[in-house]
Parts: sequence; C-alpha cells; structure tokens
Amino acid sequence: MSRPYSPRTPPSGASFTRVNGKIRAREVRVIDTEKKMLGVMSLSEAINLARTHSVDLVEIAPNAVPPVCRLIAFGKYRYELAKQEKESRKHQHANKVKEVQLSPNIDPHDFSVKLQKAVDFLCEDMKVKITLRFRGREMAHKELGFQQVDKFTRELMQYAHPDAPPKLIGKGINVMLTPLPRAKRAKNPHQAERDLELAAERAAAARGEAPPVSDSSVESESEDELDSNLEEDSSEANSSSEAGDSSGENGSSEANGSLPEEESSEAAPPPQEVNPQGSTMGEVPA
Repeated sequence: MSRPYSPRTPPSGASFTRVNGKIRAREVRVIDTEKKMLGVMSLSEAINLARTHSVDLVEIAPNAVPPVCRLIAFGKYRYELAKQEKESRKHQHANKVKEVQLSPNIDPHDFSVKLQKAVDFLCEDMKVKITLRFRGREMAHKELGFQQVDKFTRELMQYAHPDAPPKLIGKGINVMLTPLPRAKRAKNPHQAERDLELAAERAAAARGEAPPVSDSSVESESEDELDSNLEEDSSEANSSSEAGDSSGENGSSEANGSLPEEESSEAAPPPQEVNPQGSTMGEVPA
C-alpha cells in the first residue's frame, strides 16, 4: 500500500543511485576500481565484471549517453559521497551572517572587543551585519551614530567591504559587510598569536618538557597567592584579638570580684570593747 502523501524529509542523493540490476540502460560506460575507463559494454557484461571483482556496479552519471557506471562497493561509494558533501559545507560560511550591535555612546574598550569579534567572523568567511540602535533622546543626535558606524567600517576595510552605505531604518542604522577574498584579505592578528602558542606547546611536548606558561596564568597565580596570604594574616589577627578580648574579660572579672571584699573590709568599723557595767571603753559614765 503506497502512502497518500510524500515523505516530509526528502531522501539523500545516494538513495536515488541505481545499483546492479536496478540500472535500466542496455549499455553502460564502465569505470573500473582504479578509476580507469574500460569503455562501453552491455549491462550484463558489466554486472558479471563487477561480480568477478566482488564489488557493485553503481550508476554515477544517469543522464549521460550511455550512462556511466563504476565498479565499487556501494557502502564505500556512499561514504565517499557523504565525505564530499561535508567538505563542500565547510566552504559555505559566506552564507552565514553574524550581527554586531553598537550604540552611539559605546565605550572604547567595548568598541575594540566588538571589532575583534567582527574580524574573527570575517576571517572565517562569514558576513557581518552592523546594527546601531538609538534609545530615547539619542534620536536627536543621529550624526553620532553614523560616526560610530563609519569608524567601525573603516577599521574593517582590510577584511571586508560594505555592500551598501549605512542606512537609517526605524530607530537604527544597518550596514552589511562582505569578507574579501583570502588573497586580498589581511590575516587575523589573534590567529597568529594562537598559532605561535600552539607551536610552542607542540615543541615543548616533543622535548618532553612542561608547556610554557602564559603571562595571564602567572598573574592569576600571583593574585591567588596574595589573596591566600591576606586571608591567613586576617585570620591570625582575628584570633589574636579574640585571645586579647578573652584575657581582658577574665582580668576585669577577677578585679571586679576582689573589689567588693576590699570595700567591705574598709567600710566595716573596728569592734569596740564593752565594760561589765554596760558602757563602752573611752566613754565617760553619766
């Protein structure tokens, strides 16, 4: 029972390839396993030749007269076809578009970062779309936005050319940059640094030494050591202050405990002797 509708995903090109008995032509032009032309022969002779070599007869050019067939294993043929498609897709970066967004009052550091990103995209054969957005009262100073876009495009003249001059569309300025050919395009400066680092790492690995440490990693290690030393000093200072507070509290408590005894001893009057007649010593009887 056939399907009432066609499948959603179209089959690949290898699925339309006719093999062996599915080839409809009476005569075919045959290519052997070493890619040498054997000439025109009947279909039955070509199939028998493929069987003697333990391979398949694959139709590679069905529109030719007569059709061209090759002696090759069908699985190997499909693998080679997929590999060719993958290699062709690697060189289709020009169809990809990357967007870089700017603002009229962009910081110089942010401007340089976005510029380097655009250089990386262009060196990978990708188009770059520059977009500058105005917000609120910034629309009153459109000339500042055009100045930023012109400055950005001038910095990229060694890597790309604009398809058209910048245009104001709505609340933004847009311009599309197309990468120059590899022969006319400048090299990516960051890529040269990366290549040097990779070469140094490979040379160190070949000599059996440790890879060279970059300046950034050394700075990060020194900062970590300083932070750890500061933490140790602060912990020691806290512990000493806590010990001093505890000793001070103990001393004050001891002093406070001894004070009431001294005060009570000073405040208590000396005892007086009493005579048998009932009068105290030192007093004159009435």
